[in-house]
Amino acid sequence: MNERKPVVLVTGASGFVGRHVAPELARAGWSVRRAVRSPEGIDDEVVIESIGPDTDWQAALEGVDAVVHLAARVHHKHEEHAVQLYRNVNIAGTLHLAHSAATAGVRQFIFVSTVLVHGRSNEGRAPFSEKDILTPRGLYGMSKAAAEAGLRTLARDSAINISVIRPPLVYGAGAKGNFALLTRAVNLGLPLPFGAIRNQRAFLAVQNLSSFILRRLAHPDPTSNFEIFLVADTEQVSTPEFIERLAKAAGKNSRLFGMPPDLLSTLLSVMGRQDTHDSLIGSLELNLAKAIATGWQPQVSLDEGLRLALSAQDA
Repeated sequence: MNERKPVVLVTGASGFVGRHVAPELARAGWSVRRAVRSPEGIDDEVVIESIGPDTDWQAALEGVDAVVHLAARVHHKHEEHAVQLYRNVNIAGTLHLAHSAATAGVRQFIFVSTVLVHGRSNEGRAPFSEKDILTPRGLYGMSKAAAEAGLRTLARDSAINISVIRPPLVYGAGAKGNFALLTRAVNLGLPLPFGAIRNQRAFLAVQNLSSFILRRLAHPDPTSNFEIFLVADTEQVSTPEFIERLAKAAGKNSRLFGMPPDLLSTLLSVMGRQDTHDSLIGSLELNLAKAIATGWQPQVSLDEGLRLALSAQDA
């Protein structure tokens, strides 16, 4: 008689991270139920057109042992006009799903938050840790911080085991945002003005994020049903070093040159690229001691993660 496989519901399964996490879960022996916005013709998918305070999760959660919640509203062209959208999806939608999961008897809930709940930079301070008082920036960071607070309350009042993961920039095949912009610039041989930046930043290969999610699902904490983790690659490097290693993985020259940081900062602000400024110029160091103490080790190095990201894009 075949033993029943544990079932995991993955939201955002068709997104960048979801397309990496779902196959890893399947390889680890989970029966993966993929929540997608529109039918994709894949096995065991469930269509959830929108995530919000009124989403009906009953059918999707039937027989589910764990939920990995990746779906979120990340960027909006006019963020200042999208307050209700962030609230509906990232806060109310997350908490409604978690409450529905707890009611359905789901044992574990993994919530992928963001390091931005700490702010955009730890310049001049110690690396961020899970014990820090949160200072979120932007609607996205604030919405994730509010969702974390609601999940903490739910964990206190129910039996569900909740793990919150706060990643920095996640890179890999199919990544968008600043990683996609840097990759395109390197492949085109464009000169990049980051050579004079002296910072330290954490990055996270999507393979390492996947492996930590698997670790938490396989080894939930028996003494606490709510835990928060900062997760990143072991190496935390400067922006110019990251670009140099990205260029090496692509078989290109980095073509870095040094523009004075103050001038570069002003230029990016004038161009309306505050996100690029915050993500590439300032420091963002993380204390990984708590994640490492669980027995987890990053699966790939920075160089290997970049090589995998680019080789998959070339395939």
